[in-house]
Amino acid sequence: MTAAYRLNVRVFWPLVTCGCTALLGLWQALGTRGGAGWAGAPAALLKGALLLALLLACLALRPRRPPRPESPGEGGRQEKEEERERRRAALEEFYERQLRLSPHVLGHSRAHVSLVVGAVVRAGKAAAGGGGLGLRGDFVPVGSAYEQHQVRSPDAFDVLVPLRLPPGAALRVEPLRGRAGLRGAFACGLAVAAAGGLSEALCVAGGPGGGRRLAAALVLRWFQGHVQRCLGAVRSRLQERVRVRLAAGPGRPLALLVEPRSDYVCGHLSLAVRLVPALPLGDALFLAARPAAWTLHAAKPEQRLLAWLRQHGPADACHLRCLQLLKGLRDLGGRALAQPLAAQWRRALASYVLKTALLALLLRGPLRAWAAAFLLERLEELVLFLAAALRRRRLLHLFLGNPALPDALGLPRLLKEAAPVNLLADFEGPTLDKNSHIEKSPHLPRLTFVSSMHTF
Repeated sequence: MTAAYRLNVRVFWPLVTCGCTALLGLWQALGTRGGAGWAGAPAALLKGALLLALLLACLALRPRRPPRPESPGEGGRQEKEEERERRRAALEEFYERQLRLSPHVLGHSRAHVSLVVGAVVRAGKAAAGGGGLGLRGDFVPVGSAYEQHQVRSPDAFDVLVPLRLPPGAALRVEPLRGRAGLRGAFACGLAVAAAGGLSEALCVAGGPGGGRRLAAALVLRWFQGHVQRCLGAVRSRLQERVRVRLAAGPGRPLALLVEPRSDYVCGHLSLAVRLVPALPLGDALFLAARPAAWTLHAAKPEQRLLAWLRQHGPADACHLRCLQLLKGLRDLGGRALAQPLAAQWRRALASYVLKTALLALLLRGPLRAWAAAFLLERLEELVLFLAAALRRRRLLHLFLGNPALPDALGLPRLLKEAAPVNLLADFEGPTLDKNSHIEKSPHLPRLTFVSSMHTF
């Protein structure tokens, strides 16, 4: 590239002015000293003046290179980077305005839940339960409110309430396979191996060899009555701080509705605490009672895995933020749907399904790719992974027969040897097909979400 020599006018005239001023001062100095002006000047001074004039000319006429034209590739990369920043800014704004949960409010809400549930289960341990069953006296918090990915408002909580079998009673786990409505979970029956003090009123016929089973539906009915009596025993001690009532209905889990009275932080919230009766199965697993059967609950292994990811992943890991954003996008898409598709949308894209997809993708590694700087890329990858699972109609339970889990989790033998369970097995193909095209929701363009996506 050749250099173009042009007169820099902005530099030339100031330099000329300074040079002329210097020469005039030199002329006066020489005239005052010898009276001869330039004629009496030493040859060295004259040479210096000529060199100064030459330097000024060089500075004024220095070459100016034209600006290098931008290549087409650089322009395209710049446009992509600007588009990426716009999408990221839109997601951040969406998170801050609609999804962000105040840790301070969450802490106060969890304190109220611990206060009420702790009082109820301790009263249940002290009271004699009908049918030989009783409460162990503690509870196990589970779900998004305790795993740091709850969104919007801390008003929904889930706790497992461990049950205590009477002395001498023994149960045997018998997996149930292929039953409609339970194919997406590890469902089982509990055959009574030894009755001990277990009441016949909680059992039904149907065990092997004409034996009996502990019926989950009957245990749920007993649990509701027992919790109601325990709440009546402690309500007077709690009324100064909270207002508590019991909510139950057909097809709905038993819940405590807690309204704080004196807390200025979350006094405006009404907290719904779902209580799930569960039988301990070793130290890490529980069998939760559902109307149709007992289902395996792996809450503690899940919490161990999340702690392991925090320990081995980057300090600013974004996987929980991705899960929160995915929940928000799911809710936006469901608002535009009419019933019954809206209910099917919510069931097929349940929070547990979204969390399972996230954890499965995380275990593929590398964990360093989940730093906060790659939030947009990881969210796109998670959306595409989930959409592919919905199209395949297959998303396996993370802890059942999965050899990819870290050995450091110390999983029970039951989980390692269990047959894989497809979480989507109970959904029909058309329902999953509709859920796999979430990008057609009219709400997503407002977020300038992944424009290059063709599915989900």
